[in-house]
Amino acid sequence: MSQKITPCLWFEDNAEEALEFYTSIFDDARVTSVSRYGEGGPFTAGTLLMGTLELAGQQFMVLNGGPHDAFNDAVSFYIECETQEEVDRYWDALLAGGGQPTQCGWLKDKFGVSWQVIPEALRRYMNDPDQEKAQRVMEAMLKMVKIDVPTLDAAYAGR
Repeated sequence: MSQKITPCLWFEDNAEEALEFYTSIFDDARVTSVSRYGEGGPFTAGTLLMGTLELAGQQFMVLNGGPHDAFNDAVSFYIECETQEEVDRYWDALLAGGGQPTQCGWLKDKFGVSWQVIPEALRRYMNDPDQEKAQRVMEAMLKMVKIDVPTLDAAYAGR
């Protein structure tokens, strides 16, 4: 069965670049379909109209639709990472080519799409029934741009 709901990302005119960028970042990524504008469309014939891709089992659609609303933080994509190395890899790859880090594990890639690159340790620590531990972790996280697992570990342990 195909995925029932697929996020569609509207690009002004660089959706094909986005397809290439995103599939280069995730190991388990692939383009699953592309369609192109024909003659008489708003773009030159042969320009990507839409494409679908799969990243870590999640389907996405990209669309070259012309100038419209810019991406903003109202929608973001959350990547849960198992290790600091995985956080670092996704963080660096998504910032490549002009992305901007924000705060608390959030960044905007070069297209303006918002991502949260979060180690699973943060979720686990924040959900700990010991509220003092969870609060220390929250306070440490609020001071971070990229999430640093050793600092979270130290906060959780009370060091």
